[in-house]
Amino acid sequence: MEFHHKPVLLEQTIEGLNIRPDGIYVDGTLGGAGHAYEVCSRLSEKGRFVGIDQDDCALAAATERLNVFKGKLKIDCVKSNYRQMKQVLQELGIEKVDGILLDIGVSSYQLDAVERGFTYREDAPLDMRMDQSRTFSAKDVVNTYEEMELYRVIRDYGEEKFAKNIAKHIVADRQKKEIETTGELIDIIKAAIPAKVRAVGGHPAKRTFQAIRIEVNRELEVLEESIDEMIDLLNPGGRICIITFHSLEDRIVKKKFKENEDPCICPKNFPVCVCGRTSKGRVITRKPVIPTEEEIAENKRSKSSKLRIFEKGEG
Repeated sequence: MEFHHKPVLLEQTIEGLNIRPDGIYVDGTLGGAGHAYEVCSRLSEKGRFVGIDQDDCALAAATERLNVFKGKLKIDCVKSNYRQMKQVLQELGIEKVDGILLDIGVSSYQLDAVERGFTYREDAPLDMRMDQSRTFSAKDVVNTYEEMELYRVIRDYGEEKFAKNIAKHIVADRQKKEIETTGELIDIIKAAIPAKVRAVGGHPAKRTFQAIRIEVNRELEVLEESIDEMIDLLNPGGRICIITFHSLEDRIVKKKFKENEDPCICPKNFPVCVCGRTSKGRVITRKPVIPTEEEIAENKRSKSSKLRIFEKGEG
């Protein structure tokens, strides 16, 4: 299948990056290079672009798409996780950058490529690995986690109110035989949710699949542990733009941006700060940027997207 991912909040993100033609910009979730193409088109021959992705298919597609800029500016596409951004940049001889972009979550290609096991709409092997060189997959989560571990993952990452019953049903079913496909898991989830609840709302497996995907790829952990370091990689005036797709991610970004803007831990009644922690910059988006009704009509997957922007200070 051709790698395709329609970039969400494209104009707002490009505007938010405040691109300098001679700057250095990093896309930590390169995907099909939808955002990256627009960034590169605004760079001069003195500019530089670095794209990072852990998906081989994404890297191949992005590299091919960005070939149009070959000879115009320096472009590097690297297989890695954005968690290793500092190391990737050091290996490229880059100390600081002028802008960083993250588009968190699963791409349209990954959802539509049935064999990747991300979708709950068709039967496929249980997989959900964004980096297919890793061995740990959704099959391992479903078949090896203790019932309480499964409950925690489905409750916390899927915000699924029937998490306890779903975990109980998964453990009971896998004692008969190993759960190997998305179809088998979907049937188990449906059996764990009351029929009257299944009859309304979205697909009954949506939240559980989201939870398992996040666990397999350690998405929230990677995001939370990476933001501080990425802000440190910015030049003064440089910006980081992060697009999220559900409340768990958005809360992390909001919290980390706020902490970097106001890191003081002194009691509120102290007349002056004595903790010595200083601000790294300012939050540009007091409220997240959301897609227009027109964009949602054109791309339904943009509906839950939110963009937050942070600008590095001069200090």
